[in-house]
Amino acid sequence: MIDFKQYGIDMWDTDKIDSFRKTLLAWYDREKRDLPWRHTKNPYHIWISEIMLQQTQVATVIPYYERFLEWFPTIADLANADEERLLKAWEGLGYYSRVRNMQIAAQQIMTDFDGHFPETYAEIAQLKGIGPYTAGAIASIAFDLVEPAVDGNVMRVMARLFEVNYDIGDPKNRKIFQAICEVLIDPKRPGDFNQALMDLGADIESAKNPRPEESPIRFFSAAYLHNTMDKYPIKEPKKKPKPIQIQAFVITNSKGEFLLEKNDSERLLAGFWSFPLLETQIVAQQLSLFETDSKETPTISQKTVFEKDYRLQPVWSDQTFPLVKHTFSHRRWLVDIIAGTVLDDTLANDKTLAWVKKEDLDNYPLATPQKKLMASYFKANPL
Repeated sequence: MIDFKQYGIDMWDTDKIDSFRKTLLAWYDREKRDLPWRHTKNPYHIWISEIMLQQTQVATVIPYYERFLEWFPTIADLANADEERLLKAWEGLGYYSRVRNMQIAAQQIMTDFDGHFPETYAEIAQLKGIGPYTAGAIASIAFDLVEPAVDGNVMRVMARLFEVNYDIGDPKNRKIFQAICEVLIDPKRPGDFNQALMDLGADIESAKNPRPEESPIRFFSAAYLHNTMDKYPIKEPKKKPKPIQIQAFVITNSKGEFLLEKNDSERLLAGFWSFPLLETQIVAQQLSLFETDSKETPTISQKTVFEKDYRLQPVWSDQTFPLVKHTFSHRRWLVDIIAGTVLDDTLANDKTLAWVKKEDLDNYPLATPQKKLMASYFKANPL
């Protein structure tokens, strides 16, 4: 256990800790959200929900969670799933490495644990894509193990509770919040304790527009009592995503079918289908232009590169489209659409390409940027 005094934290005595646990859990019993994954102790179901809830709102996750279990009801089903169906199940949630890691972890479970979800924290933490928070959540909720589940929401609550003067965004400081939760966690109801903190941090103690007067633990909170709620948690601002200019080519053939390409690389959005995309160099002088709703007309050289790479000769359209924008965690795509039609639709065999009818587009795994591109194109060209 760390020395809390070293970090300027005045840890409570056992009576206050016990009172805190009772207060928090009594509030949770009255106010807890009715969520489908809270009606089960199945570690597979809890695992799916926890991975989906990372960076995603609860209301968004529920239909994804229910469909995922319908498509992949067992660990074996997930382990053996076809990649395209797996990506289709995750389509729209983003952070697609997570579902790929889930499949690898499911394969680990089939191989190393004879298809049974591991039941200790150490074994759970060995699974691909499962970090300390997720391992703690599964261990405590599914198996009643006394393991904290410390995510950003929980660190925010702890920072206010003890006026922790350390940046919650700095990974090296996580051990401070982990140690606090190891002391506070209720050994009789560890899963409920963790979920109570999650609910509190996601709503009343949220990052934006918190409602401290409604907090059930406000009289335990040093920040509330000292009127310093606006100071905590300490968190350095994130760097702005890097803008990247992308050219999207919406190519149709004489049958009205659309050209889609599968991303066979190991890079961003691997495994998904999209209109052919060409990344172009961003120069400093263009940044102010890209941050507006205006766009730059595609150059002849970009069209020429497409014709050479795809060995197609489109008749290019003069139609213009609004700039399509999509922000990832570390980059921001600014996508310009150019449309064209080909008479000879013979496809190059060095890429994974397909001609697809409009009504069949949704049968392919399509990431959010591609859906935005289709929405922009079909708004201008209703069929």
